Amino acid sequence: MARNKLVYNRSDEIGVVLFGTKETSNELAKELGGYKHVVVARDIKVVDEETTNALQNLPRGTSPGDCIHKESGVRHNAVMDENDQLLYHFRERSVTKVVQVDSPTSLLGALRTRNVLPVTVFRGDLEVWVYKKTSEEKFPTLKKYSDKAPASDKFASHEVKVDYEYKSVLEPDTVVPPDQRIKGYLYGPQVVPISSAEWEAVKFKPEKVLRPDVSNGDTVHLFYFNRHYFMKDVFSFVPEPGNTKAVAAVSALARAMSEMNKVAILRCVWRQGQGNVALGVLTPNISSAKNVLDSFYFNILPFAEDIREFQFRSFSSLPSSSQPTKEQQEAADNLVKMLDLAPPGREEILKPDFTPNPMLERFYRYLDLKSKQPDANVPPLDKCLKKITEPDPDVIDYQAPLIKKLGNVFELKENPKKKKARTQDRLTYTGADDQAKLLEEPSAEKVGVLEALYPPKKKAGEIGDHNPVQDFEAMLTQRSSSTWVQTAIEEMQKYITALIQDSCDRDNQQKALECLVALRKACIIEQEPNEYNGFVTKLCQKFRPAGDKNFLQLLSSKNASLISKEEAPDR
Repeated sequence: MARNKLVYNRSDEIGVVLFGTKETSNELAKELGGYKHVVVARDIKVVDEETTNALQNLPRGTSPGDCIHKESGVRHNAVMDENDQLLYHFRERSVTKVVQVDSPTSLLGALRTRNVLPVTVFRGDLEVWVYKKTSEEKFPTLKKYSDKAPASDKFASHEVKVDYEYKSVLEPDTVVPPDQRIKGYLYGPQVVPISSAEWEAVKFKPEKVLRPDVSNGDTVHLFYFNRHYFMKDVFSFVPEPGNTKAVAAVSALARAMSEMNKVAILRCVWRQGQGNVALGVLTPNISSAKNVLDSFYFNILPFAEDIREFQFRSFSSLPSSSQPTKEQQEAADNLVKMLDLAPPGREEILKPDFTPNPMLERFYRYLDLKSKQPDANVPPLDKCLKKITEPDPDVIDYQAPLIKKLGNVFELKENPKKKKARTQDRLTYTGADDQAKLLEEPSAEKVGVLEALYPPKKKAGEIGDHNPVQDFEAMLTQRSSSTWVQTAIEEMQKYITALIQDSCDRDNQQKALECLVALRKACIIEQEPNEYNGFVTKLCQKFRPAGDKNFLQLLSSKNASLISKEEAPDR
């Protein structure tokens, strides 16, 4: 605490009082008597390095003091209760919070890095004041320092100033003045110049407002929102201080929304002329303490451009050979349950209110050490911080049988790095029955002879004539963009159509059928049944009038029928 105040709150005052000492040295003992075994080690004054040194060299008490004490492991409940009442009395009559911790790590988190003054971000509509409830604590900015100033100059700021010069490409020796410079923005291959006046005219400048933004009502049900949609910082909406009508209105609205399990959608512009609009969800916060008012929490919601939608295959749609056994599934479920930080019957681990940022805490400790010993090396990680950054040994030991069982039910194999992308994830699209039918891959020498005797035809995209099914599976495993599935399916459809149109013998029809079966399997796995069903329907409509009965008979005899709703629920 003292170290953090040296960094952030240099004007704060701290005093050090020791209880349980052999000696007695305090003003109350001299004036009123009593208060034995209590020593004022340091009077209240502005925090400095002497304070931190005094706290680091505290002696262990040997005698019971007249405050909070223990004897032979037995608590004096009367003394404890009396001191608790005194602490809570201080809390009710001042802006103070009483915190009880049970470990050094929790104590470290309870001592805040720095105190942030409550500054409103909005005052106005609905007679509420808005504050930031959470905000990411970042590393302090390191400033450049200059030692060029004379040592005798006590008023030197040692500040480093940086000036920039802009020169023309055509005339490198000519400095371009500010009135002749303009910003340019990339638009495709070209750079579009936009002046500051034009940019100001383009900027969106809404009026300061706090308004419900739902077309069919002011509130919606809470279950409409997923937690992962919340963005950025959390804001707290509290009634205007001293306004009893605002307190009653906010409390009534919050309790009504809580009983109905509803939230409000708000459009917020914190300042006049602000360049962006915050659209978010307002959640009621009902207080259980007498001296704390009811309020709201506001979480910012994303716009359409902020949401990242990624396509992932459904686990249940994979072949049976790729799905876990009942024993494996049970072991995985137990592993997830083991990771619960608040298991039944045990104290919650790593509570957010009492867990400090280990990176910040380690940085400040090293900064304090470096200020005293400029040549000091980085010390090893502290035990309190290890409990945050490393697995809790008590939890690991307690759940050791579950971890061991997980390793026994899953067979671990080395996954060698494969040279070609087309060989990745091949088994995903190959069932257990199909794996036995796979032919041994031909050697490079044999492939060269075959390509010399039978030159490959023109390729459709990345699908070639030599092994179109594997090429198609390779395209599906690349995942190079958000449209990778659609692109692979379209290329396979083009290739199958070209094979049927150019078919002169039964071999091409057999290859087209194999490609169609692979396309069907992929559309089931990737949950794109409409792509396959529509393509097969078009094939039948196109080639049935041409009288190509052989291929249509093969199509009906093999597993290339339309995808049913049981195979793909999204059909």
